[in-house]
Amino acid sequence: MDRTQGTRSLAGLLVIWGLTRLALLLFVFKVLVFPGPDVTSDVSVIYQGWYEVLRTGTFPLDDVTWQYPPAAALPILSPALLFFLDYAQAFFVLACLADLVVLALLLYAGLRPGRSVRGAWVWVVGVPLLGPTVYARYDVMVTAVAVAALLAGQRHPRLMGALAGFGAMLKVWPVLLLIGAVRRRAWAAATVTAGALAALFALAMPGAFAFLTFQRDRGTEVESLGALVFHVARHYGWDGQVLLNYGSVEFLGPYVDVVSSAALALTGMAFGWLLLWRLMASRFLSHTLADAAFVAVLMFTTTSRVISPQYMVWLVGLAAVCLCFPRSGMRLPAGLVLAASFVTVLEFPLWFSHVVASDALGITLLFLRNGLLVLATLTAARTLWRSTVPRPTTKAPFPSHPARTEETPVSS
Repeated sequence: MDRTQGTRSLAGLLVIWGLTRLALLLFVFKVLVFPGPDVTSDVSVIYQGWYEVLRTGTFPLDDVTWQYPPAAALPILSPALLFFLDYAQAFFVLACLADLVVLALLLYAGLRPGRSVRGAWVWVVGVPLLGPTVYARYDVMVTAVAVAALLAGQRHPRLMGALAGFGAMLKVWPVLLLIGAVRRRAWAAATVTAGALAALFALAMPGAFAFLTFQRDRGTEVESLGALVFHVARHYGWDGQVLLNYGSVEFLGPYVDVVSSAALALTGMAFGWLLLWRLMASRFLSHTLADAAFVAVLMFTTTSRVISPQYMVWLVGLAAVCLCFPRSGMRLPAGLVLAASFVTVLEFPLWFSHVVASDALGITLLFLRNGLLVLATLTAARTLWRSTVPRPTTKAPFPSHPARTEETPVSS
């Protein structure tokens, strides 16, 4: 009976994946129209423009919207594999295939003894909550690499490190997957992989690291946590502007640099907390690697000067990996991320005009989405600390009976 129920549950999961992904494809192929601004223009205009430049053997040196590590050229060039489709159509199909790869990895991990398919359900439900934006950005491809890295981490640290290093050269953030790695082989493999790719691109294509300057000069994007200051301030006489800047809609004007610096300071504090946790932690369980990666990416996403909708794909993917482990304590943070994903599709693209206008609806949506992310970050960090850092023992003021002072030391 249990086997029959398990088969039905798996069949239901696959059916839901198929139906929801068909809907996403219909939206990006414009068979159906999703409300709000067209999210596919990034592919058909920006990505395809980069594609034409990259084909000539150089990076887009004069385009400040190119803000990615050099290996990002690979997903931008990948639609050439499906030469029988036009660029945008090929990209959407490949994004869907990356989505399928993530599902396959989560099912493979979740169906093993002592694991859970709950992670696969998180992915199946979480991705469509974000709407068609998921298939109109290359972040789902990076997330597939990150999920593969985390699931390989426990048994194959070198493979995990190589995948994390490759992911970092795609979009930087996968380097955070290593925060909970206890084996030096993972760090060594990541360093060698990232270094080899960096050297290869630097020698083969001009402008491989121009993205560093472009990233440095970014301001405060309208969906970020710090942007809430200006959304409210606009109602009290702040005379700044909302403009398309460095590829995103940002606030420009008085005190923007102060808020941007504060966001960087928060990110630095997050890094300090992670470093302290790494020094204090001594109890590393099977799920600690995934939990630590989830916490690290949550921290850096929430404190970032930019919280684009596609960033939520990273969090959904990492939350799904955590929930492949039944003993992981990340159920509540994962639920909060799913809730934040639903609010994200409301603020972009559905009611993005209200966000840009800083009206009551736009501000409410941002407070809700960013509040959920802050709450998810705090609860996830607290859970990680309590599950890995042993509590200090206090000595009794008077000698007590040996039978009542037994304590088993925690092994690292």
